[in-house]
Amino acid sequence: MEVEYKNNTNVSVEPNVSKQNKLRSVFKEVRKQTCLAGPLIMVNLLNFAIELISIMFVGHVSELALSSVSMATSFSSVTGIGLVMGMASALDTFCGQSYGAGLHGMLGVHVQKAMLVLIILCVPISIIWANTKFILILFGQDHEISTEAGKYAQLIIPYLFASSILQCQTRFLQTQNIGVPMMLSSGVATALHAALCWALVLKYDLGSRGAAISNCISYWVNVLILALYIKFSPKCSQTWTGFSVEAFHDIPSFLKLAIPSAVMVCLELWSFELMVLLSGRLPNPKLQTSVLSICVNTASTIWMIPFGLSGAISTRVSNELGAGNPWSARLAVRVVVVAAIIEGTLVAALMIMIRNVWGHVYSNNIQVVRQVGFMLPILAASNFLDGLQGVVSGIVRGCGWQKMGAFINLGSYYVVGVPSAIVLAFVLHLEVKAMVTMERVNNSGQASIERVNNSFI
Repeated sequence: MEVEYKNNTNVSVEPNVSKQNKLRSVFKEVRKQTCLAGPLIMVNLLNFAIELISIMFVGHVSELALSSVSMATSFSSVTGIGLVMGMASALDTFCGQSYGAGLHGMLGVHVQKAMLVLIILCVPISIIWANTKFILILFGQDHEISTEAGKYAQLIIPYLFASSILQCQTRFLQTQNIGVPMMLSSGVATALHAALCWALVLKYDLGSRGAAISNCISYWVNVLILALYIKFSPKCSQTWTGFSVEAFHDIPSFLKLAIPSAVMVCLELWSFELMVLLSGRLPNPKLQTSVLSICVNTASTIWMIPFGLSGAISTRVSNELGAGNPWSARLAVRVVVVAAIIEGTLVAALMIMIRNVWGHVYSNNIQVVRQVGFMLPILAASNFLDGLQGVVSGIVRGCGWQKMGAFINLGSYYVVGVPSAIVLAFVLHLEVKAMVTMERVNNSGQASIERVNNSFI
């Protein structure tokens, strides 16, 4: 049986409860979100650390290696990973509301349907990745960087398929409030990746090729560990009952939500990665690309914290709406917004404190280090807005409002942000500083618009 996701959360009258009961409900909600968001934040950080570890190792090989891997990583995000992540995020709605409604058997059907669609999608994406060199050169990128980036992109094609499966596994477990096994699995994969990068990149002098091979192995190990857990864990016995032919039924209903989900995520992700690609057209492209890549990766690392909160609130909202408890969903929203404000303030302060040393983590080039030190306070100021935007996007996914989110992202990033960044960087010659600043300004408008739309939750 297919479950219809619920997207009408408007309730005219709030339940009348005492102050003591309200306070008890708040503490209970804080406990629920902490138990879910904590492991999810660690999972996001550990999975993203695999990419960062690769960049850090090759950054100490040469400036060309750093620029080419950064370019290939950006290209793969634009042409593949964003699509996979976006379509998989439809499971936040389908699995979350099915679990809340007590239709546990549907979770396995939904996740199999998503895996089937994503694996098919990976085939044309792989063809694009195999021709990365020619595509980058066609768009005017530096020939030397494009050649090395093309080699790296070809080697990470197996990682694409692993990432597709991993995204589905993560949503499947997340919507059941199962976080610790994912955290442990990601920890094993990340530790393995660091060891492999040291051996292949530095000891055996394989450079960027070693980083690509390490990336693929680490992701497939993570997929295998979670597959074994889902298969044999008693916690998944009701939600995973084996492969089912139902996964082949009513795929259009999945695509109806998955496509807006992909558009919503891709519009946001593409704007950031577009800045890295455009930096290759600036004067001294190796320096500009390296600096912007470090800034984007730093911002992305920090964003894993609100992204974990986003996953938690998506699960809480979808579970409560599926169970028919809209006011519990509203309480969850209020709690997570306060958490995002606190997180944004603390992390921004830390970034300002380490601004003069952070660049050394990525590069030995003194120019790169100085430029990163100059940019970090700008990123620190924007982190507050990133946090709010991230959790509000989670609310949108939990409610099944991805189509609305896609239109908001389109306006915020492509009507305002990207055109402004291009003018400031290439016309007014503010270069990478303009790109980072304008990309961050987008989040203020985006978070405000989405918050107004969600105000009745």
